[in-house]
Amino acid sequence: MTGDWLRPAEVDPAARLRLFLLPYSGAGASAYHGWAALFPADVAVQAVQLPGRQDRLAEAPYTDLAALVEALCEVLDAECDGRPYGLFGHSMGGLLAYRVAVALERDGGPAPALVAPSGWAPEGFRTVADLVDAPDAVLVNRLAELGMGVDGSPDPRPDVGYHDPAVLAVALPTIRADLAVCAGYRDDRARLRGPLVTYSGAGDPLLAPGAVASWPTRSAAYLGDRRFPGGHFFLHEHALPIATDLAYLLDQQAAAVS
Repeated sequence: MTGDWLRPAEVDPAARLRLFLLPYSGAGASAYHGWAALFPADVAVQAVQLPGRQDRLAEAPYTDLAALVEALCEVLDAECDGRPYGLFGHSMGGLLAYRVAVALERDGGPAPALVAPSGWAPEGFRTVADLVDAPDAVLVNRLAELGMGVDGSPDPRPDVGYHDPAVLAVALPTIRADLAVCAGYRDDRARLRGPLVTYSGAGDPLLAPGAVASWPTRSAAYLGDRRFPGGHFFLHEHALPIATDLAYLLDQQAAAVS
């Protein structure tokens, strides 16, 4: 089962630490293409491939947050092997990282040594509910404003596919499904027992002023926010410093609990 969800499906059994990367809306595992090479050899990196995209295109995407969180918890419960691991996710992936960690801690699952949401906050993340059923032209224009290709890729030409009906027919249903997942979030102020670090873009239009200030109350060990220049997709411009920081913190937190 886990082979369907993780890219690569298997990692080096000798690696000391593990890191799972959760994608943003509309994106697949390829959103993190090249990231594994940014980490030390003792960190085994796997990107999560959600249903409804790329090589899982034939599967229906999730539209319900609780159901997707439950499925991801099952994947991690089956996959985790006792090695310390971290969860990093951007935008929708940040929401998923937070809620999966909450669920695993609550239910006694293999809780992460580090949770690292990026480009999302439990309070002050601007709603996307109005886009779920918006006309295609409105949705596409909004994606263009954010600098995202309709296939969810970190393409340097973010208008890729915008004018191709065949691309839109494939991509937009998955994007709408992911937006429905995000729109289904209801904040319960859940607090993590484990360490939490956040990453944000200084010019992110989806984070209201002060949104990051909602994070310190969500963990008994909040490690602060790393703020980078850029908009909502700042992570692609700053992948190396983010990876360097993640590797350091994951190593630090794993040592603290060993």
